[in-house]
Amino acid sequence: MAGPRYRVLLHADFADDLGQLPRNVARRILDAVEDRLGQAPDQYGERLRKSLHGFWKLRVSDYRVVFEILGTEVRVYGAMHRRQVYEKILRRLEQGWTGPRGPGRTGAPS
Repeated sequence: MAGPRYRVLLHADFADDLGQLPRNVARRILDAVEDRLGQAPDQYGERLRKSLHGFWKLRVSDYRVVFEILGTEVRVYGAMHRRQVYEKILRRLEQGWTGPRGPGRTGAPS
């Protein structure tokens, strides 16, 4: 398979998000971010509406990864349970982009 077409950048708090999740869930999310968002984020993700218009979500079980696509760059803002992700991401967006961290598994659980 060819290498990633998109450069995936992780928000500075992304590792903290993963650290709060069960290890197996964090691993699934990280694999999905690398495999899906690095190859075709617009095909695997869904557009968000309303207050998060312009952003995308990637569904991994009951968890959501919120990201934006800027040319060939994908900025991942966070990964959390679906019940809390949108409210927390809105607060994170108020602080602006703090990154990049990437590419690769920087700060990820093993």
